[in-house]
Amino acid sequence: MKVPGLVAIPIFAALTFAASCQAADTLAVLPLFNVNEARSPNLDWIGESAAETIREALSGSGLLVLSREEREEVYKRLSLRTGVVLTKASVMKIGVTLDATRVVFGEFRVNGAETGATNTKSSLRLSLHVIELRKPHEGPELTEDGPLEDLSAMETRLAWMLLKQLTPATTPAEEDFTHDRPPVRVEAMESYIRGLMATGAEQKMKLFTQAATLDAHFSQPNFQLGRMLFAKKDYRGAQAALARVTKADSHSLEALFVMGICRFHTGDFEGAAADFRAVLAEVPLNEVYNNLGAALSRRGDAAAAENFSKALEGDAGDPDYWFNLGYALWRQGQFKPAAEKFRAALDRVPGDGEATTMLGRCLKSEGPRAGEAGKERIKTTFEDSAWRQLQAELRN
Repeated sequence: MKVPGLVAIPIFAALTFAASCQAADTLAVLPLFNVNEARSPNLDWIGESAAETIREALSGSGLLVLSREEREEVYKRLSLRTGVVLTKASVMKIGVTLDATRVVFGEFRVNGAETGATNTKSSLRLSLHVIELRKPHEGPELTEDGPLEDLSAMETRLAWMLLKQLTPATTPAEEDFTHDRPPVRVEAMESYIRGLMATGAEQKMKLFTQAATLDAHFSQPNFQLGRMLFAKKDYRGAQAALARVTKADSHSLEALFVMGICRFHTGDFEGAAADFRAVLAEVPLNEVYNNLGAALSRRGDAAAAENFSKALEGDAGDPDYWFNLGYALWRQGQFKPAAEKFRAALDRVPGDGEATTMLGRCLKSEGPRAGEAGKERIKTTFEDSAWRQLQAELRN
């Protein structure tokens, strides 16, 4: 298992210790089955909503929960549709295919669904079950009843009940758990979930924007909006959306990481460095050390080379880390060691024209020119899953 962001000696020691530990539990959360008699597909978003809220809450509480994208891929592979009632054998097959140790599944029923008379006052029942796959057995049923308008609060309470069932020793008091996860308006929740289920980018953007507008403190649609705006290189728009992602959100660190990149591209190098340092305080990933080095380099801070070195120690196979360290040394006038780093980058990507040019300048002892633009290479992918898996295994 490759764990990014750690220097060589600690990672070898950590992996040796982790190898003697029991593998961490991994959960798969499936959409709740639509068991209404008429089974209107228009209500399938409720089952998806419950799965997403529970997945988000468990992940934000430190459990290893498989992503919605991973689950969707298995559904496609097995030709399954969201909301369809599955047998327990199918549920277990999905869990095994996902390499999960536990599967969370359940069902929902809405009063009035048979006649199409559902509204926010309609009564709703949510039911959850957990199947343990290592020694197959099913845990006790967890249920919540209430009006559809209280869907968010019901889902959060179910998530807390499930967390207490899975990790009783470390689960916070219910009032503390719910305090960090205030209820979301059901209309906003529906727009967000329909945005996740939509296939077109334009429709997703419209629904996420609508969800964020309907409920100002709803974190998740702001994260999705931030990612989409970032992909369009609308860095100021992305930064504004990501700034509304809360600390309880399981994507809060990724949001901060992307915000740092937005600040970097808009010239706020001090703000970018602060964001990257805040992420490093939680997860020491190579890409974060690299980007912190890039922000410091733009400020002319000699500590840039130290951070590039830490990224390189974590992954010596990445040519960008070799290039950036070489660039930092070159800016300091250390032409010989800088040339070694550019050669290493070229060993990994022989056709890197920029590295070739920089190597030539090192060989000529030619330093920076006045007004020359920075060449630091930024990483945009945030990969914290391996780190979190190691942490979970060490806890085990």
